[in-house]
Amino acid sequence: MTDAAETPLLSVHRICKSFPGVRALHEVDLTLNRGEVLAVIGENGAGKSTLMKILAGVQLPDTGETRIDGRPVVIDSVHTALDHGIALIHQELNLSGNLDVGANIFLGREPRRFGLIDKQKIREESKRVLSLVGLDVSPDMLAGSLSIGRQQLVEIAKALSVDARVIIMDEPTSSLSSGESQRLFEVIRDLRERGVSIIYISHRLGEVKELANRVCVLRDGENAGDLSSHEITHAAMVQMMVGRDISQFYARQSHEPGERLLEVQGLRTSAHPERELSFSVRAGEIVGVAGLVGAGRTEMLRALFGVDPILGGTVKVAGRPISLNSSRDAINAGLALVPEDRKGEGLVIEMPVRSNVSLASLRRNRRLGIFRNAVAERTDTKLMIDQLKIKTPSAEQTVRFLSGGNQQKVVIGKWLSMSPRVLLLDEPTRGIDIGAKQEIYSLMETLAAQGVAVLFVSSEMEEILGMSDRTLVMHEGRMTGELTRDQLSEEAVMQLATGGAHTA
Repeated sequence: MTDAAETPLLSVHRICKSFPGVRALHEVDLTLNRGEVLAVIGENGAGKSTLMKILAGVQLPDTGETRIDGRPVVIDSVHTALDHGIALIHQELNLSGNLDVGANIFLGREPRRFGLIDKQKIREESKRVLSLVGLDVSPDMLAGSLSIGRQQLVEIAKALSVDARVIIMDEPTSSLSSGESQRLFEVIRDLRERGVSIIYISHRLGEVKELANRVCVLRDGENAGDLSSHEITHAAMVQMMVGRDISQFYARQSHEPGERLLEVQGLRTSAHPERELSFSVRAGEIVGVAGLVGAGRTEMLRALFGVDPILGGTVKVAGRPISLNSSRDAINAGLALVPEDRKGEGLVIEMPVRSNVSLASLRRNRRLGIFRNAVAERTDTKLMIDQLKIKTPSAEQTVRFLSGGNQQKVVIGKWLSMSPRVLLLDEPTRGIDIGAKQEIYSLMETLAAQGVAVLFVSSEMEEILGMSDRTLVMHEGRMTGELTRDQLSEEAVMQLATGGAHTA
């Protein structure tokens, strides 16, 4: 007879799931042990989210078996999953911002006394589970007033309030600062020590390496393999995810820089009005902007694109001073911005690919001054789909149904159809899979070879080191240094990003 300690807490065997025209999962196996952090990784479309929804009772599998403590079970609803101790924390948090923390923790299962909601018990129990995640906030505080990092901890406390033995976390750090992420990692380690099992989904392989006891890799809806703790390396994970060795992940070529396409002198933004920013980007250059959260990098790009007001300074494009009173001024000058929040600011997700790609060029392509040019729209969209290898059934596919990487390509395609001279990219690969990242890097390289000036903000150190010809480092609204490619190192960047001086 198998010892209980050796029986997996949760296991699935030969799980299959299909949707009309799509095979999401095919005979997938997964096991989760007690007190284990299991990372599930794979490219977008690999089947990770579908598998997690099956485990959490959101969807039913077509075939296959699920076992808890070695016994077969049918998880046919979210309530059934919670009864078995399985809780899913979605990437988009599900808290009600207009309710207090305690009400969110017990929403839909409020304890009652004499038929009325027992608010005192909610407060007491909320304090208990909040203390388990180290969150010192009042249960009476509005959830919407908390930072995203603290809301994430409230979600974990909510899972613990139902005595969850398995907590599934889907991209939990995608909206967190570095400090908030580290706090989350401490909570995860503490939960593991107390016997709670974690299924951790992330595109950030550095986090996976830091946290996971084991890695399960999915590719094209099937098992690609597992990695035990001593086998978890960046190279091994990448190779297993994409089925090939990406030895030239950052395929940079040396280009002779051309004219100064973007010159910024004494720029002051509303984020740090007392600080002045000065720098330039030449044709054919890829210049990275590094810094910690709050350094003012995004605000700088928004000001350069006319989204936020410029409080002082001058901006020149190809030697000509420009006035940036609106984004139209920036577009007319040859600037383009791919924003950090692609869904909220870069796309109209309920519209088709064609409409999104043609948004920026509506004015340029109009007929007789007022009519949309449907022929130009179709031509531009087909060119961008082919050039950027956007995976979509057709130009009429609604953008919300595309993967994150393909949504990002649509945003980029919208601006490339305008032939920009200066491309501003804010976190260009956030939330997309490893294969799509490589395609974005290749595109940046191609644009530089064509003479476009590329200025990109990134919080991923590997990206900064791999893609930058030069790196500008910011700290609390000011430029603390500039590093050439031969000076670039993680230590040098972090020294400047934390306000220190760089020693060449």
